[in-house]
Amino acid sequence: MQVAFSADERRTVEQPYYLPCGDEVDVFTAAHRQRLPLMLKGPTGCGKTRFVEHMAARLGVDLITIPCHEDITAADLVRRYLLQGGEMVWVDGPLTRAVRRGALCYLDEVVEARADTTVVIHPLADHRRELNLERAGETLHAPDASMLVVSYNPGYQSVLKDLKQSTRQRMVAIEMGYPPAVREIRILVRESGIGEAQATELVKLAHAICKLDASMLPEVCSTRTLVSTARLMCEGLSARAAANAAMLQPLCDDAEILAGLREVLHTYLPA
Repeated sequence: MQVAFSADERRTVEQPYYLPCGDEVDVFTAAHRQRLPLMLKGPTGCGKTRFVEHMAARLGVDLITIPCHEDITAADLVRRYLLQGGEMVWVDGPLTRAVRRGALCYLDEVVEARADTTVVIHPLADHRRELNLERAGETLHAPDASMLVVSYNPGYQSVLKDLKQSTRQRMVAIEMGYPPAVREIRILVRESGIGEAQATELVKLAHAICKLDASMLPEVCSTRTLVSTARLMCEGLSARAAANAAMLQPLCDDAEILAGLREVLHTYLPA
């Protein structure tokens, strides 16, 4: 049976593909219209970044993505001195560029950045919609099209790495997760070109792995790894070889656990 795509999916073929699982498109659109910042919560590989890319294209706004890590400071986001042509000059950071251009600024895995970054985004994330460039003596007012979006994985939360309530309550939140089986099959077919029967087998395998003891395997196979598996299969790899490379090996390095995972793999995928 052929997977049929909706009129909306065909209409947005030029946009980064994203298949909604709930009302996330409507919430995002409403937040943008009302000039509200947005927080995306969800596990690794569930589609948070793809969703932001899709919505930026859908709304017709530029997108500036900032992958956050422990070395990112407020100065990196806003403005700092750089050596250019033998001289030290002020250069706008990605957050400043996004505000000046009226773009969507996406802070990916925001809790990984240093705590001082939240101080910078607070005036931008409330009714003021301002970005203060203290060293330059300048205050930028965000245009209507400009939007702040942050994301993080609640599974990695800790006392030391979490968003403060003063930050969280400035934002509208969308909780994201892995799509249900029927939609995940559609995503695999659309993203890789794999057949529906093969896509169904991969999804069944992923769901079987999800049911394993969480203490043995704290992470599960994400939609991203399923897409990678399907794409390897489209290059001629067997289902088992592709799933081992893209689904099992990234999960862990423990030889005993991997041996158990391969038994599950052999149960759900034909030789």
